[in-house]
Amino acid sequence: MDRMAPTHDHPGELAAPDPVRLLAVRDTPLSLDEVFAAVGDPAAGGTALFVGTVRDHDSGADVTGLGYSAHPTAEAELRRVAEKVAADFPVRALAAVHRVGELAVGDLAVVVAVSCPHRAEAFAACRRLIDDLKREVPIWKHQQFADGTEEWVGA
Repeated sequence: MDRMAPTHDHPGELAAPDPVRLLAVRDTPLSLDEVFAAVGDPAAGGTALFVGTVRDHDSGADVTGLGYSAHPTAEAELRRVAEKVAADFPVRALAAVHRVGELAVGDLAVVVAVSCPHRAEAFAACRRLIDDLKREVPIWKHQQFADGTEEWVGA
């Protein structure tokens, strides 16, 4: 399902398909199959997928659950980050979804994937996508610990 559009310089020619295929910040469970399918491309020789899950500990403390909150601009910022990665690497397709709301240990919190012509490019682009997402997209984590304490991360 490539999104092709006429180019501005040559109205009779079609532009390359938009490599940003799926971006979402949602309060429903995430799907590895959905993200993997979104980055399928016959010209891609390598696909890298990163899955972030809720772990049962952080900094030596037992985590019982957590919640993610997002600023209203989170999806726009996610698009900006994704477009930058697509511009800096030979990305054929890219997808990123992040969960918000209350999550339990083991739940999927974030899934990103990138397909490129070669594996090294796919790994590098995927790493950059998740690192920039975590650093630049306004999504905050509120962790609850077994000892009754809590902590905001990224706020």
